[in-house]
Amino acid sequence: MTSPETSVPGERTAVKLPPLILHPFADAASQSKLVESSKAGMVIEGLLPDAGRTRRELDRALIEGRYCELRMLFYVGRDLRRWVEQCLEMAERHVGMFPEGVCRQSFAGYLVHAAPAHVLEKLDRWGVKGHQRIFARALAMNLVFSEAPEAEMLTEEFIRHHHQYADQIFALDQSRTYPVLQSADYDFDLYASGEYSRILERQWEE
Repeated sequence: MTSPETSVPGERTAVKLPPLILHPFADAASQSKLVESSKAGMVIEGLLPDAGRTRRELDRALIEGRYCELRMLFYVGRDLRRWVEQCLEMAERHVGMFPEGVCRQSFAGYLVHAAPAHVLEKLDRWGVKGHQRIFARALAMNLVFSEAPEAEMLTEEFIRHHHQYADQIFALDQSRTYPVLQSADYDFDLYASGEYSRILERQWEE
């Protein structure tokens, strides 16, 4: 659909990477649990009144919400992992457009730390704040799990503090030496899955 090279602001020629397509990953029930989990956490920290709930009830609400967060991160990470794999396939076909030794960590690091400005603007319009943490943790979850884990498979400790474990996993995975991709040299577009499907439909019709 796109040329491997494209012009970007500043009249620099950048390599056009595959589009990143994100699929819906949350339903109304999950959103409700996230809200209740946030409230429970604030009650436990003394920032809100307890409204008559016991500590056990608060802990249960907190854990249920944290588990929803974990699953959402996994599904976001699955889309990110697919994008990284597509980029690696492109690098194999167009060797001269990428530094020698480019690898999975190169694209993961680029996505987290050097995504183009128009992608960050779109994430902001979607209400996504702190994309670096979200993307890093999502990728980490997909380093650990091949499928979304059931709650019974995980310890309460891991569910409660999964974001801290994910931060360390991503940092460890990125600790090896690898070619760093600069934002001025590479570009990609971001789409919601429904949005991308409509674009494909219009192109087929044309």
